[in-house]
Amino acid sequence: MWHIFQFPLCPFSRKVRLLMAEKGIAYELQSARPWENEDRLFAMNPAGRTPVVKETDRNIVLSDSRAICEYFEETVDRNPLISGTAQQRAEIRRLIAMFDECFFNDVSGPLLHERMKKRLVLRQSPDAKMLREAMKLAHDYLDYIDFLIDHRPWLAGSTMTLADLTAAAQISVADYLGGIDWSSHEQSRGWYLVMKSRPSFRPLLSERMEVIQPPSHYAEVDA
Repeated sequence: MWHIFQFPLCPFSRKVRLLMAEKGIAYELQSARPWENEDRLFAMNPAGRTPVVKETDRNIVLSDSRAICEYFEETVDRNPLISGTAQQRAEIRRLIAMFDECFFNDVSGPLLHERMKKRLVLRQSPDAKMLREAMKLAHDYLDYIDFLIDHRPWLAGSTMTLADLTAAAQISVADYLGGIDWSSHEQSRGWYLVMKSRPSFRPLLSERMEVIQPPSHYAEVDA
């Protein structure tokens, strides 16, 4: 049995959980709080970040969401999520990087800092200017998703891939924190509703972060 060390609003942990669920890999959740500098977390991942996945019987410990996902993609044949020609796989990885790096740095990361870390750790009020900027940039990413869905059934091509799971994981955190305005983004909204409707997504929608509640539409698969 695999164990995933994570906290509910870690978008990278969400991506790993979605991939494992889509591939039918059983796991149990273990709580980890990187902002508390847990010794246990640093012992498994010197970067002190989530997610970490561990399989005790075989003494396997993996960290970094991209490394973890590539490991399962290489070792579990069911439901390949990075597939196709070399060019198609490159496109999948390009989009994964864009959402893991750019979207996180521009949108979900700042929202986590302002609306979670400041509240739970720093005991400070959020910076309204930073929130507005993150929400503005979120519109730009949704515009790009609109463009992709206008030309493809899924973000990277004709089938659902790890690019879709990565983008949905990041967006779900931003949506939980009230940073997404879906108006005027019908293509993005339609794609995200399909993602939310998948069985792999349901456990994410039911989880809550202490003292931080999502908007009313967050867990609705038709809103």
